[in-house]
Amino acid sequence: MKKLSKYFLNGVIVLVPIAITLYVVVQVFAFTEWIVGRFLPSYMRFPGVSLLVMLAAIVLIGLLSTHWALQWLLAWSEKMLNRIPGVKFIYNSVKQLSSAMLESKSLLKYPVLVPFPYPGAWSLGFITAEISECLADKLPGEHVCVFVPMSLNLTAGFNIFVPASEVVPLDVTSESAVQYVLTAGSIMPRKPVLEEWLRSDRT
Repeated sequence: MKKLSKYFLNGVIVLVPIAITLYVVVQVFAFTEWIVGRFLPSYMRFPGVSLLVMLAAIVLIGLLSTHWALQWLLAWSEKMLNRIPGVKFIYNSVKQLSSAMLESKSLLKYPVLVPFPYPGAWSLGFITAEISECLADKLPGEHVCVFVPMSLNLTAGFNIFVPASEVVPLDVTSESAVQYVLTAGSIMPRKPVLEEWLRSDRT
């Protein structure tokens, strides 16, 4: 029964993000179809035009997002969303997770354990950029820079310099480590799926 509950929870974790993503894509595509049918003349409609319009709109929004006026509008919209209870948590969680996974190639990639906030206590963190020479010269011995995020919030945390000998690398996926932070420990970090499968198959 315990294994069945575990498998059920894993299934929910896998299916819910997929279902939400598909729902959003379908709704955006349906809205695009409505726009095309309402504003484009019949001679400009052909199979796949809605998809092209949607892709062009995404690229255009990305281009305009560099303009100060749209940046102000996006900031204002985000501020309004952050004032709505419930919506604020969902929006920030999705934004933080997508930013961590899509924008950064090194941040949140190497999860580790470090003695923080005091010796004897351990926190999950992520090794960030290499320490610059001007800082390394002032530190006694070899250190690494580790970002320790706050629970439920990847945009806030602590950048700390930890002796390399006190850093414990974790054999877990970076995605599951991020989920651990965003869910305040409700979802524990996991080993890579392939490695788990190989080990269970051998036993």
